[in-house]
Amino acid sequence: MASEKPLAAVTCTAPVNIAVIKYWGKRDEELVLPINSSLSVTLHQDQLKTTTTAVISKDFTEDRIWLNGREEDVGQPRLQACLREIRCLARKRRNSRDGDPLPSSLSCKVHVASVNNFPTAAGLASSAAGYACLAYTLARVYGVESDLSEVARRGSGSACRSLYGGFVEWQMGEQADGKDSIARQVAPESHWPELRVLILVVSAEKKLTGSTVGMRASVETSPLLRFRAESVVPARMAEMARCIRERDFPSFAQLTMKDSNQFHATCLDTFPPISYLNAISWRIIHLVHRFNAHHGDTKVAYTFDAGPNAVIFTLDDTVAEFVAAVRHGFPPGSNGDTFLKGLQVRPAPLSAELQAALAMEPTPGGVKYIIVTQVGPGPQILDDPCAHLLGPDGLPKPAA
Repeated sequence: MASEKPLAAVTCTAPVNIAVIKYWGKRDEELVLPINSSLSVTLHQDQLKTTTTAVISKDFTEDRIWLNGREEDVGQPRLQACLREIRCLARKRRNSRDGDPLPSSLSCKVHVASVNNFPTAAGLASSAAGYACLAYTLARVYGVESDLSEVARRGSGSACRSLYGGFVEWQMGEQADGKDSIARQVAPESHWPELRVLILVVSAEKKLTGSTVGMRASVETSPLLRFRAESVVPARMAEMARCIRERDFPSFAQLTMKDSNQFHATCLDTFPPISYLNAISWRIIHLVHRFNAHHGDTKVAYTFDAGPNAVIFTLDDTVAEFVAAVRHGFPPGSNGDTFLKGLQVRPAPLSAELQAALAMEPTPGGVKYIIVTQVGPGPQILDDPCAHLLGPDGLPKPAA
């Protein structure tokens, strides 16, 4: 007997976000409730995104998921939490409305395929983009229209921030059930058009200490983390929102660097200590500070998530000179022509004065490549059926 057509097939994309006021540590592991609020910048999907397809069919005998072409265990607790939340919301919606456009979808199994166009588990916020995309795609396929902060958060805390474009705040909330622990947009992606983001990829390797394990250890052993959450972050959240509102780059940049440094200090204050930065990360930090000192102004900022890769914030008129400084400090290996990915950057000379100010012995190949991007929008629906990662049979399409 011919297989029935899928009840529904939806493909969406979702962005990576980079926190400038960091989230580290949960007060509730199961509900993924943070010990402090956080604030992030959503990156453009032209350069970094997750694409996810979800297909519902009466023919499917079980839920299945494929990540980057490999089938994964659908029984993972976080994945199950997302599926459970979405189906629960879909049931509520169905009960509160007359007539359901997909009457049998809730009793059917779902197949999901997801791909990232950037390295996974390397500290580039792949889980944030991945779970935001999963939540958004499942919501569309099941006809759910409510706030998806809770669904995405149950997968990966920072994923709730990837549900919006521009500049996004994740409010820690106070309620025990987490209903007020939600993301909201502080400013849209069009708010600060000159802002540029450079990702300096130092290593695409999977990190030694995963974020979930690292956070748990920090919450249990770091007094500095508790002090940070209670006494430092609230004022920083307000100040960062002001910097963004007023497009005050020097203040935005300094606060971004200070918060990154303090996050990594809490990792060192964890026992046993955790170190996500490597020798190249530290050389990038020194390069940024010397670049700024040479100009007598804060023109560039770094931030590091739980990994060695640097995320650099600057304005469009500084990009070319800073890229020249990075090329000087970390001469590209054999990939000179593909060292720069993303937005176009015109080549710029490095002045002898700046070269002297950097005072760096070059480290060839220390930075593998640079992704140049900007602030971008939230999740998108792809209407073209050719974009689906799963075929009509609900299985991954063969790679082209």
